[in-house]
Amino acid sequence: QVQLVESGGGLVQAGGSLRLSCTASGRTFSRYSMGWFRQAPGKEREFVAAITWSDASTRYTASLKGRFTISRDNAKNTVYLQMNSLEPEDTAVYYCAATERFIPSLGADYGSWGQGTQVTVSS
Repeated sequence: QVQLVESGGGLVQAGGSLRLSCTASGRTFSRYSMGWFRQAPGKEREFVAAITWSDASTRYTASLKGRFTISRDNAKNTVYLQMNSLEPEDTAVYYCAATERFIPSLGADYGSWGQGTQVTVSS
């Protein structure tokens, strides 16, 4: 299926910024939307944002919309998550995922997942 490779995670101080990248390869013709999820230690996987490849329609978790921005570069087969004003509560493994559905917020609606990239925010 679609292969997703993430990068951009790391260790940052509170208030800092990171930009995560996810590049798709393989059966990219089957993609319609891309999403970002995160999972903090001991917690359930949480939806962050999603975007369509066609017209860049977006969906966000309301509490993150002001700090996080999802975007995509179709020519590079890459989706980004710009994260600003990071807080310790943002510490998690961040995953990108691909789906043929319209920017769903449920993980079960995504068929392909990246390996995850660790984001750690220190206080």
